[in-house]
Amino acid sequence: MRILVPVDGTEASGRALAFAIDMAVEMEATLHVVHFTDRETDATETILDDAQAKLDAADIPDQPELTTITVAIWTADRVGKEILDLVETRDYDHVVMGHHEDGAIERAVFGSAAETVLRAEVVPVTIVP
Repeated sequence: MRILVPVDGTEASGRALAFAIDMAVEMEATLHVVHFTDRETDATETILDDAQAKLDAADIPDQPELTTITVAIWTADRVGKEILDLVETRDYDHVVMGHHEDGAIERAVFGSAAETVLRAEVVPVTIVP
C-alpha cells in the first residue's frame, strides 16, 4: 500500500501525519509526505524538519519520502488538484489529510484541499480533524 499525506504545519496536519505513520507501520505501507507552497521560506523548513523528526522516530518498514512541491498559485482548491495529480501519477492507494475548521468566508473564497480530494472520489481518503 502507498499512502500520501500532505502537511501544512497546522495541528490538524500534524495529527494526520501521526495517523498516517501509525497506518503505515500497521499495514507495512510506504509513506510519502508532501508539503505544498508558493515559495520556500523558513516556515517551509520548519514544517519539513518537524515532519522528518516524526518520521525518524517511527519504525516504518520502507524509508518514507518527504518532498516540497511549489505551486504558482496557492489556493486550497489548487493544492487539492495537485494532490489528485500526485495520486494519479504516483499511483497512491490512500490519502490521509488534516482538516481544520475555517470560517464561512474563508471556505467560500479559498475552499478546502481536503474537500477537493474527497469529492473527486478517486482514492480512499481519511480526514483527520
